[in-house]
Amino acid sequence: MTSAQVDTGTGPGSEKTSEEGYERGLGSRQVQMIAIGGAIGVGLFLNAGANIAKAGPSLILMYAVAGVIIFFIMRALGELLLYRPVSGSFAEYSREFLGPFFGYFTGWTYWLLWVVTGMAELTAAAIYVNYWFPAVPQWTTALVFLVVLFVANLISVKLFGEIEFWFSMIKVTALIGMIVIGLGVLTFGFSAAGDTAAVSNLWAFDGFFPKGIGSSLMTLQGVMFAYLAVELVGVTAGESENPEKTLPKAINTLPWRIGLFYVGALTVILCVVKWTEFAAGVSPFVKAFAVIGIPAGAGIVNFVVLTAALSSCNSGMYSTGRMLRTLADSGEAPQAFNKLSVTRTPALAITVSVLFMGIGVVLNYVVPEKAFEYVVSVATAAGIWTWLMILVSHVRYRREVVAGRLPASSFPAPGGSVGSWIAIVFLLFVTCLIAYDPDSRVCLYVMAGWAAALGIGWAVLKTRNPEIADRRDPEFEKAAG
Repeated sequence: MTSAQVDTGTGPGSEKTSEEGYERGLGSRQVQMIAIGGAIGVGLFLNAGANIAKAGPSLILMYAVAGVIIFFIMRALGELLLYRPVSGSFAEYSREFLGPFFGYFTGWTYWLLWVVTGMAELTAAAIYVNYWFPAVPQWTTALVFLVVLFVANLISVKLFGEIEFWFSMIKVTALIGMIVIGLGVLTFGFSAAGDTAAVSNLWAFDGFFPKGIGSSLMTLQGVMFAYLAVELVGVTAGESENPEKTLPKAINTLPWRIGLFYVGALTVILCVVKWTEFAAGVSPFVKAFAVIGIPAGAGIVNFVVLTAALSSCNSGMYSTGRMLRTLADSGEAPQAFNKLSVTRTPALAITVSVLFMGIGVVLNYVVPEKAFEYVVSVATAAGIWTWLMILVSHVRYRREVVAGRLPASSFPAPGGSVGSWIAIVFLLFVTCLIAYDPDSRVCLYVMAGWAAALGIGWAVLKTRNPEIADRRDPEFEKAAG
């Protein structure tokens, strides 16, 4: 069944089939944990160390402020999802409310985000495995992970959801364990850190903003990278068993997840270990376990960070396949990507995406540390574009609702479009910070080249099929509850 064909719900198994032909294989348990896992990634487990060195305890405030913005973004997305839950949601909403070119640009940019992220995460995962098996070549480990996750994504969406559930469970358990142990050290004073652990560590060493407010603000670009993938719950909309119930629940729990896993965990760590002991390239969690004196603590955290990298790569395979299929349905990618396998997965779209991610296996021979940072910055820039398109689409949707031209969503964002406008201004501010920073500025050059390439591609598409530039009504009808 193509995406334009509507399942009437009368055929065998129709209760598990979306209007787009996908299997409704993601249950509430899996969607919830995908949402949680999307908010916990390598950006927190690794990059936070460098950001602590730059901003000190004020990094806690940066994560809290950015978390509020992420909540605005997710509530805007939630309102759109319950208006019309579709897989590949960002591109579809951009196409509907901003025009076909923006749908095309957003779809391909989100695909780029996950391809480059997949490359980086495969490399990172191979490095983490070298901690235990230094004799194993990195490219071999990266290739094994790539193949295993690829096969899992081809088998069924249920298997993808189950793998992501357990990856997320490991990350959540580790973070909660760190918080509980840290609170125990603060309360009872046990362990090697007991004599120096204190809440006063948050301000005792040159204050809460030890490097100045300017240095704290410059960490926002790294903080936003840590939140990348939180929007993945939107891509699952077309394959959720009951999107009207599971999606609002997943989005509404975002504040406590950010409060606990980011703000809470960092607050506890910086109370137990003074901020001056952290440095770039060292996970704050590894450092905290080492200071507390937990046996095998470094190995435990290394395993957790490995699961975070594999989780991100797994999500990348899932989302790139769905986004390519959305692009194919709109005539903006080869029609072959529109086909589903017998297991109702976009097998060819996933395969092509994985082949591009496989470049990361080859690059394990030659990629220096700086190149890894550049890939991360490109992913951040692509993520900011995606978030901006969600917000602008939401603002346009709200205008249509107020004018009575579109039905209201069953999950309206609080305050209407006010939160979206605040988030838009914030993201533009972060973009200015990226442009100001010489190390991360390169991603804007890459994105300018990417935009030029997509512009040429769009011109070719219009020449071959002029109708593609016409705004059209959505083919993916709202999924039945």
